[in-house]
Amino acid sequence: MRPLSQLFGVFGWRVFATYLLIIAVFIVVFGVAASLALPATLDRHMGNMGGMMGGPMGPEALANTRAAANEAFLLAAGAALLVAFGLSLWIARQVATPVQELLRASQDLAKGRYELRVPVKGSDEFAQLAASFNQLAEQLEHTENKRRELIADVSHELLTPLTAIKGYMEGLMDGVLPPEVKTYRQVHREADRLQRLAADLQELSRVQSGAIQLKRRPLSLRSLMPAIRAGLISKFAKKAVRLELEIPRALPRVLADEDRLTQVLLNLLSNALQFTPRGGRVTISAQKENHAIRIAVKDTGIGLAPEQAAHIFDRFYRVDKSRARLAGGSGVGLTIARHLVEAHGGRLGAESPGLGGGSTFSFTLPVAPKAR
Repeated sequence: MRPLSQLFGVFGWRVFATYLLIIAVFIVVFGVAASLALPATLDRHMGNMGGMMGGPMGPEALANTRAAANEAFLLAAGAALLVAFGLSLWIARQVATPVQELLRASQDLAKGRYELRVPVKGSDEFAQLAASFNQLAEQLEHTENKRRELIADVSHELLTPLTAIKGYMEGLMDGVLPPEVKTYRQVHREADRLQRLAADLQELSRVQSGAIQLKRRPLSLRSLMPAIRAGLISKFAKKAVRLELEIPRALPRVLADEDRLTQVLLNLLSNALQFTPRGGRVTISAQKENHAIRIAVKDTGIGLAPEQAAHIFDRFYRVDKSRARLAGGSGVGLTIARHLVEAHGGRLGAESPGLGGGSTFSFTLPVAPKAR
């Protein structure tokens, strides 16, 4: 049997003691008031009864009447005290139980048991508190799962080039691989990939934390495209993929950070090129929608299945792991692009009719206000 102190905790006993204190004060006040008022009241009423009976009541009859009244009062007070005691105990337990459950759950939550939930009973403030606690626990569990996934993903992405570098160096040391330019280029390629991954992870951390400062100004997309196209045209030509622009001359300017917008477009174009086969086509288009400009990068590549489109912007998610790894992608480019677009107040999305039907990545930017 549990000790009384553990029946419903310190809080429950405080609530219970509060009820008992109220009851005790009530009984004391009632008893004092009754003891002061009872003699005069009895004398008056007994005097009236004496008049009706033909004479005053004697002292002995009056004393007996007072004793009967006091005895009745004590019996009534005792019965009321027992009922109040039991009722107070039940109410205190009802109040203390959810508090105890939340206390134990919060202690377990502090120890890392994020899967824990407390029962939600009724619709009072305790039920709302329990629902809020469960929501907090769910968010912490989701965050913890994401943290574990990130550690696993980063470890895997770092381990792959490091393993390759170590293998090449062991081959050189053992004389299995010849010390020639081709071997050194392989080592350099893996080291470069490792460096790009570290830089992308640093950039992603800065973007997600809001540490970047956007330098927004009115920009013409038609003026921005030649520099972007010049930086990628050799890669597109090497793969025999056409890069086409469909930017109207009368298109209003956008309000954006030029460097960050260029980074977003380069990420989207590189991704489109990566998954578009030889002889394919990638098209950049833009059109005005209300008070924003929608920019779209459409390709004739491998396309996306519905479940892939839902995770395409998750860090380290790869539609085709083998192809992405051969291309040297870090797996966070689209995640960075999404956060940069959201920092501008827009939203980046992906659409595809299905596998083999190509993909379209589009986002919006606000229209720059007209100069006065």
